[in-house]
Amino acid sequence: MDVDVDVDVDVDGDVDGDVDGDGDAGVAVGWAEAELTALAQKGLRRQLEPLESAQGPVVRVGGRTLVNFSSNDYLGLAAAPDLAAAAAAALSAGGTGAGASRLLVGDTLEHRRLEEELAAFEGTEAAVLFNSGYAANVGVLSALLGPEDVVFSDALNHASIVDGCRLSRARIVIYPHSDADALGQLLTAHTGRRRLVVTDSVFSMDGDLAPLTRIAALCREHGAALMVDEAHATGVLGPGGAGLVEQLGLQEQVELRMGTLGKALGAYGAYIACARPLAELLVNRARSLVFSTALPPAVCAAASAAVKRVRADGALRERLWRHIHRFASGLSALGFPAEPRSAVFPVVVGAPEAALEASAFLRERGLLVKAIRPPTVPQGTSRLRFSLSASHTEAHVDAALRALEEWSRGRRA
Repeated sequence: MDVDVDVDVDVDGDVDGDVDGDGDAGVAVGWAEAELTALAQKGLRRQLEPLESAQGPVVRVGGRTLVNFSSNDYLGLAAAPDLAAAAAAALSAGGTGAGASRLLVGDTLEHRRLEEELAAFEGTEAAVLFNSGYAANVGVLSALLGPEDVVFSDALNHASIVDGCRLSRARIVIYPHSDADALGQLLTAHTGRRRLVVTDSVFSMDGDLAPLTRIAALCREHGAALMVDEAHATGVLGPGGAGLVEQLGLQEQVELRMGTLGKALGAYGAYIACARPLAELLVNRARSLVFSTALPPAVCAAASAAVKRVRADGALRERLWRHIHRFASGLSALGFPAEPRSAVFPVVVGAPEAALEASAFLRERGLLVKAIRPPTVPQGTSRLRFSLSASHTEAHVDAALRALEEWSRGRRA
């Protein structure tokens, strides 16, 4: 999402390091230390925290074993033995790296097989692989649009969409979050050579759903194309797990669907599902594809195994949704607004420091729930973000609810 953090720091002696470049630290080090000091003062400085175990419902971090509610591994496939076996076989046969971009010699049979699996999964003519969801959104938007065009973007779209809109050099029109009426007015007011509406289907920090049926109707009415980012819906929503577009029966109306391989599908990378002419144009024009070394074949093999499993067996998705309904019901009973819409549940606390304190409270009770702060979310809406997985147990879900109840009581006291 497009949320900027204002950093106003006096660097004349308040920061260790030589900001004038006359000493050993260097100019850029001085810049970095000034920025880091400002972030720390606002409770916004982040640090990496490596896992000491495999990804899963229970992980080891900092020498402690914690129930993990911060992962996007919605189906629990990131450490699945069948995906690992598929990757190992491809690793043995094809090595560790693709060696080049796909337009040179980085295109392999594993890439082709995965794209065929994804096209069948999405019910489209074609699918095009990208190295990440970020690369896909930036690549597609900048490939399709230019200075003569207009792109209409939801106010809470993911940062990758925001940056893709900027790099496209198209005129950017932001419409209020999920406000289809406002979008309709803006489509009437803004004309251009090409017009494209882009939205997340599941918004990653709130877990709410875009009004896609209404948006698709507006695009038909106004002759605009529609692109939907299904990153947090792929594998979770829809009768076959293909996302919100499938769930709403909008496959014929959404020309470009972006899905990720590194969340519910447990691997890495992303794809665009679309008609064949669009796929061929992306292979020729999407700079993040053309100028990047291709995904390792072993990663493609693991993702292909995940897609086959999701297509053939809905048991993991059914288990996930039982947890979603259980958690939503429990949150509502505690007085937190909650609906069973997706696997993401925010508990908004306000200030960054409050979110950090709440996260630490839960960690002391054996739960890993990371604090989400600006610029990931707007100012004043720092939160705990719970992500549910099919690999959780009912006991894990209930433990989270008990800890939230205890935290809530302490907060009111």
